[in-house]
Amino acid sequence: MKKGGIFILSGPSGCGKNTVYEGLRALDPDIVQTVSATTRKPRPGERNGVDYYFETVEEFKRRIDNDEFVEYVTYGGNNYGTLKSEVERLTALGKTVVLVIEVRGALNIKRMFPEAVAVFIEPPSMEELIRRINKRGDNNETEIALRMNIAAEEMTYRDRYDYRVVNGELDTCIKEVYDIIKKETDQHDQH
Repeated sequence: MKKGGIFILSGPSGCGKNTVYEGLRALDPDIVQTVSATTRKPRPGERNGVDYYFETVEEFKRRIDNDEFVEYVTYGGNNYGTLKSEVERLTALGKTVVLVIEVRGALNIKRMFPEAVAVFIEPPSMEELIRRINKRGDNNETEIALRMNIAAEEMTYRDRYDYRVVNGELDTCIKEVYDIIKKETDQHDQH
């Protein structure tokens, strides 16, 4: 497969976006993610510039003011963002950049990088999504209800994506997304 390009994976929490990314990475080590910036404190073993770029709230705000992010969110009281410079650096190296991102961030990335290919990962059903979120065991009933409300809203965005892939069987989903990446990069290289 030829290399390069920007691909977005998004969908509701619990649909398996990160697991699909890990499967893609196992198929091709030139498929990479950017290192995100965050204002949260490092967890034991995390390294600056490898796991995240750990920044102060002031540094993060300065980056927002300087329009240095392709997307950013506040989650759990901390800021997280994808740096434009990271996307540009990795694509310049010929890497296939996969951004695992929430729905609103994905739409912003499409505005900044119109050539980016957006793939919406869908659960096979909302019932299965609830089961997957419950299986994690780290959410109480209120948090699950909130996640499901957010998921229902996020599902309304799926028609704005270039592709939709149902993650019913993980290996099949990974293969479908990998085939999309291969097809799109091959088409891009022909132009």
